[in-house]
Amino acid sequence: MTLPDTDPDAAVRRAVETVFRMERARLIGGLARMLRDIDLAEDLAQEALLAALADWPRSGIPVRPGAWLMATAKRRAIDRFRHRRMQARKLAELGHAPEDDGAAQVTAAEAAMDDDLGDEILGLIFAACHPLLTAEARVALTLRLIGGLTTDEIARAFLAKDATIAQRILRAKKTLGRAGLAWEIPEGDALKPRLASVLEVIYLVFNEGYAATAGDDLIRPALADEARRLGRILAAAMPAEAEIHGLCALMDLQASRFAARVAPDGSPVPLTAQNRRLWDRTLIRRGLDALSRTEASGGADGPYALQAALAACHARAGRAEDTDWPQIAGLYDRLAVVMPSPVVEVNRAVAHGVAFGPAAGLTLLAPLDGLPALAGYAPLQAAIGDMLARAGQPGEAQARFTRAASLASHPRERDFLLARAAACVV
Repeated sequence: MTLPDTDPDAAVRRAVETVFRMERARLIGGLARMLRDIDLAEDLAQEALLAALADWPRSGIPVRPGAWLMATAKRRAIDRFRHRRMQARKLAELGHAPEDDGAAQVTAAEAAMDDDLGDEILGLIFAACHPLLTAEARVALTLRLIGGLTTDEIARAFLAKDATIAQRILRAKKTLGRAGLAWEIPEGDALKPRLASVLEVIYLVFNEGYAATAGDDLIRPALADEARRLGRILAAAMPAEAEIHGLCALMDLQASRFAARVAPDGSPVPLTAQNRRLWDRTLIRRGLDALSRTEASGGADGPYALQAALAACHARAGRAEDTDWPQIAGLYDRLAVVMPSPVVEVNRAVAHGVAFGPAAGLTLLAPLDGLPALAGYAPLQAAIGDMLARAGQPGEAQARFTRAASLASHPRERDFLLARAAACVV
């Protein structure tokens, strides 16, 4: 018989780790703004975690654990700078370096510790999305810093190799470090050019929460909620930007389905099989309102607005059979023009297959099968399998579902696809 874990120290350790996961991005963002050194900020955040693991089992979890972590990290930063000042003084006495350099550095650092940090996470995103970096590097670095995602998780989001992402992040940090940037929200004309990249980052963070690439859980609501919070902050700061409202609409409409997306046994539930009574009507209303603001401001053909319009088609259908698939197919046709990508083409083919028959879907999927960019993309094989099953070709469908399962990144997804393959046997 296994007894429940009653070790109080173990419970505190779990609490520390949970708090750190929640506060990590905010902690690194605040420290990076103060110190303008992202590597040092990450080191200090880790030191604060170690300090909490040592202190909280004895003293208890503080009322404001995030503030405790930040205060501890600040003290460690000041200690480091004071140590450098001491070294500088000793070198000055030996005639190797001017003492004033170290003293000035400590003074500046201590003054920065008292600054009003604003929204540390948003400032961290905008800094990581600086035009000095390539678009791919901006997204990879921000996913690492904000979401705390591993290089493996980011690689799956990009359909890229782990080593490629790791090098991308390392080069991005070095580039920003050499530039000596302020890790804060840009103002005026500097803000708008970086907005598209920031929106991309926020949506990728949301997607990692919406469909987790690793771990036992299919969804990570806390990560998705953080992305939605950042979207709301942007919308309030830049209310005239239609695409921000489009992204907010898309995230709210997709998040409205969280409670219905996972079965009690942890397996995924397809959209058409979900219990729509579990959908969050408040989030649906909020998403539809944001979509209306986007369309009213002339942003209906923006990529996020079009994706939100697709999600709205499902949200407005009381039953799966009421879904307007021809409208969805038309929206995907428009989306493929403004945001061309192999993944969009897969989804477009699926929509046409449901709207106009499996033959239409298979015709659009055929040129995608074998594309190098989609070689490891499980949804492509699953889509082909679904269309073949609809077309009355169970043997071929089974082979595709089995292949999709072999490519699936998540064990729950793999089990689901294997079950679909087994169901094809007649």
